[in-house]
Amino acid sequence: MSDGNGRRVVVSGGTGGLGSGVVQVLVDAGFAPVVTWIEERERERAAGVFGRSVELRQVDVTDPDEADALAASLDRDGGAWALVHLVGGYLDGAPVAGMDLGGWDRQMELNLRSAAVMMRAFLPGMAARAGGRVVAVGTRAALRPFAGAGAYAASKAGLLALVAATAEEMKDRGVTVNAVIPSVINTPGNRAAMPDADPAAWVQPEEIGAVIRFLISDEASAVVGAAIPVYGRA
Repeated sequence: MSDGNGRRVVVSGGTGGLGSGVVQVLVDAGFAPVVTWIEERERERAAGVFGRSVELRQVDVTDPDEADALAASLDRDGGAWALVHLVGGYLDGAPVAGMDLGGWDRQMELNLRSAAVMMRAFLPGMAARAGGRVVAVGTRAALRPFAGAGAYAASKAGLLALVAATAEEMKDRGVTVNAVIPSVINTPGNRAAMPDADPAAWVQPEEIGAVIRFLISDEASAVVGAAIPVYGRA
């Protein structure tokens, strides 16, 4: 597999537990990640880990104006080769009967709207250059919903539908759009939330990163509209 050759990859949500592992894989493969952040603590943490090997941009990825501004600034300098969308949130213990609709709306905003906003911003430039990659991260819960996670599962199922539809729209324009579907990811947040579980059975962020690295490579040009399970032993 060829390396990244310094090509820029926008990683939205690249400062969290999953994102740090994915970004490290991309840096090691020779890509040049552009990582979005919202809160100052995210920027400080990412800068401390990656130093000058990544470019950090403060962007609210649910805001079309901010996403468009990021895409335009990169397009003026050759554009981004790939968009890796990791942004998401988890809401559990919220049965549909009596659900707080504010929680529902926030799940749709984080897990679905954010992806649509970022794709809308970056796909035109990729299509104009006749080349690019988009990878979004879903969840197994979209395929195997469980009680109390209706909003989460529905928003992530919508993400998979968005990926499939967008892949059809872009497949003749040199741009591939795909998704990866993890089970439980071994992150500090998940370990804290499930202290009695065995994280050795979970998927490592770097393992997800390896699949993403392939999907944004030249070798993955024939992979279109896929939703690839990355379950580990969980």
